[in-house]
Amino acid sequence: MSDATRSHKAKKFLERLPKKLSRQIVGSLVGCVHCGMCTQSCHYMLSNPEDPTFAPAHKADQLRKIFKRHIDWTGRVFPWWVSAKSVFTDSELEDLKDIAFGKCTNCRRCTFNCPMGVDFASANRTLRGLLVHVGVMPEGVAVVSKDQWEIGNQMGVLKEDYIETLEWMSDELSGELGDAGARIPIDVKNAAVVYSINPREVKYDPRSISDAAKIFWAARENWCMPSECWDMTNFGLFSGDDDLGGAAGRRLFEKVMELKGRKLVISECGHGYRSTRCEAQNWAGQSFPVDMESSVITMLRYIKEGRIKVDKAKNKESYTFHDSCNNARSCGLTEEPRELLNLVAPDFREMHPNRAENYCCTGGGGAMSMSEYTPRRLKSAKIKAEQLKATGATVVVTSCHNCVDGLSDLIKHYKLDMKVTQLVNLVAEALVIPAKVAAPAAGKVLALAGRTIMVVDDEPDALTFFSALLADHGARTIPVSDPNEVLKAARKEKPDLITLDISMPGKDGGEVLCELRKNPETEAIKVCVITGRPELRKLIYDRTVRPPEGYLDKPVDEAKLLTNVRKILELAHEDVPVES
Repeated sequence: MSDATRSHKAKKFLERLPKKLSRQIVGSLVGCVHCGMCTQSCHYMLSNPEDPTFAPAHKADQLRKIFKRHIDWTGRVFPWWVSAKSVFTDSELEDLKDIAFGKCTNCRRCTFNCPMGVDFASANRTLRGLLVHVGVMPEGVAVVSKDQWEIGNQMGVLKEDYIETLEWMSDELSGELGDAGARIPIDVKNAAVVYSINPREVKYDPRSISDAAKIFWAARENWCMPSECWDMTNFGLFSGDDDLGGAAGRRLFEKVMELKGRKLVISECGHGYRSTRCEAQNWAGQSFPVDMESSVITMLRYIKEGRIKVDKAKNKESYTFHDSCNNARSCGLTEEPRELLNLVAPDFREMHPNRAENYCCTGGGGAMSMSEYTPRRLKSAKIKAEQLKATGATVVVTSCHNCVDGLSDLIKHYKLDMKVTQLVNLVAEALVIPAKVAAPAAGKVLALAGRTIMVVDDEPDALTFFSALLADHGARTIPVSDPNEVLKAARKEKPDLITLDISMPGKDGGEVLCELRKNPETEAIKVCVITGRPELRKLIYDRTVRPPEGYLDKPVDEAKLLTNVRKILELAHEDVPVES
């Protein structure tokens, strides 16, 4: 065939090719020596040994041949020698679609086992991106991408449905805990944590949202969920569409910055964690100056710091752990989930192989959206089913919603006597709720519920009075008597407010305020000065740093303190009775 007979889509495919090539991709396209090591790493190949077209090297060759013909000099000079070929017809593009989307989940296990370091998964994602660019993709990929572009999340959840779900989950949580203040906060400014989720949680598994809210409540975290731009998943990772990947990441980043959130916590989702924390800034061409972490890390930290207490005996079954490909192989998140699981479950049974060598659940790479490949996907799940069965566990735990669906499908298909859950569910089940937290003020919504306040004062009586008063009205309080420890404690705890005495031995409150304002981790924390020596007010307001948000002279009565704290934190209500 000649260039004149090439289809419009094939022309656009080839025009796009040079723009999709990076040093990493080119290195992988020229580095393969066809040793066959990847063949024994691929779950598709292991479950379909009779079909060599499932071999990773063969799949990568389909793009490599086109690269040789149009980019690499060897293919232009000696095309027959290097098996170079071009693409001319829409039918050939459809064949490439079957390879790129139907025979690979981009799990990267082959990459980890390649002695030459060939990144087969990135090459396959490049091929997907080229096909998507010319409109050649499975229908499910097109639908999901359209929803993420137009509605803002990959499952097309409307804002009113999302808000309604959060509201009724809040109602259920308040009823369960007997605390009308136990709710899911929305769009709270300057929250210590902004929590982002997978749309699957709203549409199919709202219990995971409720369990996360229960954990945040028990930890007395100052947190919120955004009313919009809350989807941390990113179908651009699966489709190869960097423009979509950048747009989806940018929406979430800009929303967190609009809310002035101090940390973005990403719920349990392998590709959401990878795309948001590791990839989206590159696609978006935009840095994100806010800390990000998986909720697995958050929950583990709460336990280690004593902010929540758990009783592992509450989880009574036998558990194994499935490593999400994106978490384990692409982000190195392997040890923290196991540490957390061992803290909340007494019977943990490791599956083999594990961690970065674990087999894919067969639902990754967007496979759950491509119904036409379901029979092939489930047949290729045989190797994973055998791996699960060998553990003898009754529950498989995973930190990924795609894996929940993929594992659930194969468990049903292969009739395994198992069920699937996530760490957030096990942590919530294992929670030990202290009596004081469970019912801090029966029949009332507490004005300071969910807020963390650090009380700094060298006078024991004042420290005890302020701490007890604020705690009685719902706040989590952190008493600090040594001014030299304030900055360290503030960086660790990230309180919503610090009440600060001026006259203290060794270091006065003015010096402490300067330290807080000049440290990027604590500069945004609100401060209320409380002093028994009004003549020292000059020590505060003559400083070059931003002045405190509040000021009170001792003696301070209960009403004056609470009124000023509510004003500083922009809380409109006092403690109010719950309507019956």
